[in-house]
Amino acid sequence: MSRYPVFKGLLLLLLLSIFPPAHGQPKKTDYFPAKNLMEIGVYYYPEHWPREQWERDLKNISKLGFSFTHFGEFAWALMEPEEGKYDFAWLDEALAIAAKNNVRVIMCTPTPTPPLWLTQKHPEILMVDENGRQIQHGSRSHASWSSAVYRQYVEKIVNKLAQKYGNDLRVWGWQLDNEPSHYGAYDYSPAAQANFRKWLQTKYGTIDELNRIWGTVFWSQKYQTFDQIQIPNPKQFVQPANPHAMLDFKRFSADEVAAFLEVQRSILRKNISPKQWITTNFMASHAPVDPWRNANLDMITYTTYPVSGYESGVGKQGFRMGNPQTIGMANALFHPINGVSGVMELQVGQVNWGGLYNPQQLPGAVRMWLWHVFAGGHSLTCTYRYRQARFGGGEQYAIGVVGPDGVTPTRGGLEYQQVIGEMNKLKAQYDPKAQMPAQLAARKTAFLWSPDNEWEIQFQPQTQQWDTRGHIAKYFNAATSFGAPVSYINEQTDFSQYPVLVAPAYELLDQKLVEKWKAYAEGGGHLVLTCRTGQKDRNGHLWEAKWVGVLQELIGAEILYFDLMPPDNPGTIKVGDQTYSWNNWGDIIEAKNGTTVLAAYADQYYAGKAAAITRKLGKGTVTYIGIDTDDGKLEKELLRGVFGRAGIAVEDYPAGVVTGWRDGFSVALNYSSDMQEIKLPDNAQVLIGEKTLPPAGVVIWKMPK
Repeated sequence: MSRYPVFKGLLLLLLLSIFPPAHGQPKKTDYFPAKNLMEIGVYYYPEHWPREQWERDLKNISKLGFSFTHFGEFAWALMEPEEGKYDFAWLDEALAIAAKNNVRVIMCTPTPTPPLWLTQKHPEILMVDENGRQIQHGSRSHASWSSAVYRQYVEKIVNKLAQKYGNDLRVWGWQLDNEPSHYGAYDYSPAAQANFRKWLQTKYGTIDELNRIWGTVFWSQKYQTFDQIQIPNPKQFVQPANPHAMLDFKRFSADEVAAFLEVQRSILRKNISPKQWITTNFMASHAPVDPWRNANLDMITYTTYPVSGYESGVGKQGFRMGNPQTIGMANALFHPINGVSGVMELQVGQVNWGGLYNPQQLPGAVRMWLWHVFAGGHSLTCTYRYRQARFGGGEQYAIGVVGPDGVTPTRGGLEYQQVIGEMNKLKAQYDPKAQMPAQLAARKTAFLWSPDNEWEIQFQPQTQQWDTRGHIAKYFNAATSFGAPVSYINEQTDFSQYPVLVAPAYELLDQKLVEKWKAYAEGGGHLVLTCRTGQKDRNGHLWEAKWVGVLQELIGAEILYFDLMPPDNPGTIKVGDQTYSWNNWGDIIEAKNGTTVLAAYADQYYAGKAAAITRKLGKGTVTYIGIDTDDGKLEKELLRGVFGRAGIAVEDYPAGVVTGWRDGFSVALNYSSDMQEIKLPDNAQVLIGEKTLPPAGVVIWKMPK
């Protein structure tokens, strides 16, 4: 992560992550006993339905097996219909009915939807978009995280909720806001502008230092005071904006949402029972948010809708099941943050938004997703929503557990009910002493992740073919096809926990990180670096040295330059007798003595130069892969070689087959469009399903003691 000063709110966040919680506060893992495996719940909106139907609906939620529900994230106008006048009577009644039916409640702060009286009285709290237009009231997530006025009103409603329900143990836990992300939009409001200037002054101290780091002598951009600085808005430039200003604005925006959530978290924690936990539900795509900035939450949850017309998946029916990396990569990112995690919104049926189309899910797909979440180690899963809404066009076609009549289960709802029953079967087989099998522990693979790299590359991709997340996904998919447990980690993590560490396109770094990588390899770890890594320092400056000279000693080679090919005229690379095509990115490498060439260019004027190399370093190895291809086959074979040379046995699962292990249970899923045969150990005890998996099939087994 980048190193720079932060606001007081984020300093508080850091201190809370370093020092232990107050006496009597449970450990984060205490909130979710391991023997419960994964709790399953469903959203319910009592304010959307006649009161006389609440009893029927919540009773049916319990009858279907859901152990918890979720109230209030969009209900500010009902909680505070007029400024300073609060009405919780309806919420009390709904909470009582839920408790009567043994359904616990996650209570939400309603901050994504300020009431009309607030936006009319204080229109300055509204976001301003990149075109200079103030966002209208009437949707959600349209208030500025930076507005001091908005934060004052947020503090008031959160305090009221905390005082009202903070010691009411019918409330199981709390959710802050809803999908805090502005859905990929950025705020250009006067409040954001003012806070950005303060953030810059805190970070740089003097305007001269900012001018130095931003390189404002380029194109005569020099500033005399911080008050002269505007948020860099690409829509307002004839030529590209200053890349260092752009990177800082992305960092600032992530800090703003983290501080906005921290204000709410700190109010709740001061007022609520230690038995109640606090989370928020980040979008699985996470931009413009960095979930690590809120690692002090009791748990992290995320939202995902695998089939909404964006992904073609694997095979002809893949569009009905989604891409396995959608849940897989989110699991790998969110669970390691503090070891307690969940999915707050997991799709139950067709949605009201998405890509080019909204298809029906393949029968069994919803069940498969639930078991994929389970395999990711999560403590809870919730679905949006119980009843399909009869009004409100924004999500009117979002299918629920039951239809708009309130009683008829949908196909996805029945699959939730099925998994709840299957989960109860697993609970009876839970063994608290279960240990990860040795062959899996030997394959544990970490992906080093920092949003700074994505933000930096996003602004200067160098080719329209570059896709940072797609690049990472090629290695992620390869590792999971080997049966490797994968985790995303940050630079503060102990690397030695993982036999293999991949740092894909890790563009921004410093000498300290290089030394940590070196120590990791010398201690026996197997480090994999990929193209674009180390091209710039933390400020986004090119090194005042040979190209990527900071890595030369570590990798045992010199990266001479890079090439980019047109998509209709790819280059070729040789790995032994195999030939591969490439076009997205190619680092041309000069290997030094003691470094082995794994792949070499077979054409172009630099034919014979290395494209991928490896070397031994201490007890471990360092491998550099300078290529990005379209299909990822080359990357997969090179990564397989890393495991092979390390003596780590791997599997070879076909595309679409996903495996996982947790709490003594092994899981295999089939996202492909074809039947798949899963090779199980001879003495495996199959608990759910069969080893022959149809599309969207699931098999779960355990090994006898």
